Amino acid sequence: MGGAVPDGGSLTLDQIAETKTPSFLDRREMGIVNIGGPGRIEAAGEGWDLAEGDVLYLGMGAGPVTFLGQGRFYLTSAPAHRALPHRLITVAEAKHVHMGAVETSNKRTIKQFIHPLVMESCQLVLGYTTLEDGSVWNTIPSHVHDRRMEAYLYHGMAPEARVLHLMGEPQETRHLFVANEQAVLSPSWSIHSGAGIGGYTFIWAMAGDNVDYTDMDFIQPEDLR
Repeated sequence: MGGAVPDGGSLTLDQIAETKTPSFLDRREMGIVNIGGPGRIEAAGEGWDLAEGDVLYLGMGAGPVTFLGQGRFYLTSAPAHRALPHRLITVAEAKHVHMGAVETSNKRTIKQFIHPLVMESCQLVLGYTTLEDGSVWNTIPSHVHDRRMEAYLYHGMAPEARVLHLMGEPQETRHLFVANEQAVLSPSWSIHSGAGIGGYTFIWAMAGDNVDYTDMDFIQPEDLR
């Protein structure tokens, strides 16, 4: 995961030494979320304009990627084994799922973008969850993804606000206090839950053996330690 903030100019992502390939996306796919102002992304001879909240999928072999405008681009990427069509998914085109309840302080809306119900990818799955006013808890009951890892980016938070992010093995949990636009990597054996001060959104991205969003093992609160 990473970020690109062109600040009205342009930034180009091309060769990264760690991938050992001529260009970063030669053997990878990428999901990009714009969490800032209007921005534009150019790759593979095409260009896409992204409003806040829009998501762009770039398939394997897209070549150099240029970021422009006032966007604040959050990047997630994973190895890929085949090239799939590039696609811009707007907020309106995402699948909206409403979950939780006021009584349990976890009423929330999940927006699925790079997801089997919306589009095809190799192994990357991405979307984001926004808590309703008065709700603070996300992803309760906790769960683990035994067959894939997950990354979180928290944003839309006041500067002084924090999210208490729970992770670790179910019988030996740990916690992090996470600020606005900070991210967490969660391995396959770790739970992930959180409670925040004020409103927030978190972007979730997963990569692993499959793209089945429901492939998870729940851990009930009474079983956590």
